[in-house]
Parts: sequence; C-alpha cells; structure tokens
Amino acid sequence: MKWVHVRDNWPAFFEAIVEKWPAADENELDEIDGDQRAFIAYIAEVTGQEIDETKDEIREWLAGEIPSDIVMDPIHDNHSITLSSKYVGEGEDEYDDDARFGDDDEVPNDGD
Repeated sequence: MKWVHVRDNWPAFFEAIVEKWPAADENELDEIDGDQRAFIAYIAEVTGQEIDETKDEIREWLAGEIPSDIVMDPIHDNHSITLSSKYVGEGEDEYDDDARFGDDDEVPNDGD
C-alpha cells in the first residue's frame, strides 16, 4: 500500500498501527492526522529507534495488506469502479447494475 492510502483513511489505520507498535497512543495518532513526517518522528520517539531505522520499519509495514475496513470503504470501491470504466463499453455507465449481462441465479433477484 502507499502512504496516500494511510493518509486518506487515517483513523481506520489506528488499530493496525497499535498492533504493530503497541506503545502508540490513539490520541497521539489522532493529532498526527496522517502527516507522514510526524508519524515517523512519533514512532521513532515511542520505540526509541533512530529515524532511518523507523523509516525502514514503516516501509516494511506499508508493504503489508490494506486493512479490510479500508478495502470495504465506499470511497475505495467507487475509486476502483471509476478506474474500471476503461473496460466498460461506450455508452454504458460503470455504476449501472450489470444484471442484464447475465445472472448466475444462485439467489434469484439478488442483482448479480
């Protein structure tokens, strides 16, 4: 994941941050408000690490998975839908229900 994912969904990452760095405090994280430099300095302070070591540790953390509540966020979904529009034919709306293109009918009238 990229820092922009963290910054744009900052409060949703609190649990993952505290899991990785148990000494982190949610009130302090709230004050940081997604500022990457402030976050690096804060994590270095609470862990007693050097800044370079902290940057490496955060870089490794960013290489992990995006928390599920971010992936399920409507903003993330709508962004993905918008990006998929390049695969939608001309004259179609990427937000339209696609049930008319086929339904596996495992559950009737469910819109899939």
